Amino acid sequence: MSAQQVEGIDPSVPPSGPGCVECGRTGSWWVHLRRCAECGHVGCCDDSLNTHATKHAAATGHPLIQSFEPGEDWYWDYRTQAFATGPELAAPHSHPLDQTVPGPADRVPRDWQRLLQERA
Repeated sequence: MSAQQVEGIDPSVPPSGPGCVECGRTGSWWVHLRRCAECGHVGCCDDSLNTHATKHAAATGHPLIQSFEPGEDWYWDYRTQAFATGPELAAPHSHPLDQTVPGPADRVPRDWQRLLQERA
């Protein structure tokens, strides 16, 4: 493998969209977004109600995610449960800057913080 080729990462694959794929289908909302480094699937983080990024990794065996938040480029490796490094992925590198966190704004309930606390 070359320096740009890392197992579990395909830098040529664009993200699946501007938000969590599954939350988009169900009308749900998320706290932060994570992008699968292998297939581009965008899912919600483990601080979100639905934890779709982790569920995607478990279902597919894709081991690495990258933050899909503006200004963040860190990777997480589910195999080692540690931060990792990798190449720059295909653009865009984050959700749109005008997208709220949590988001999307029109789906976030007023009591979102309580809902997250109850889940914990």
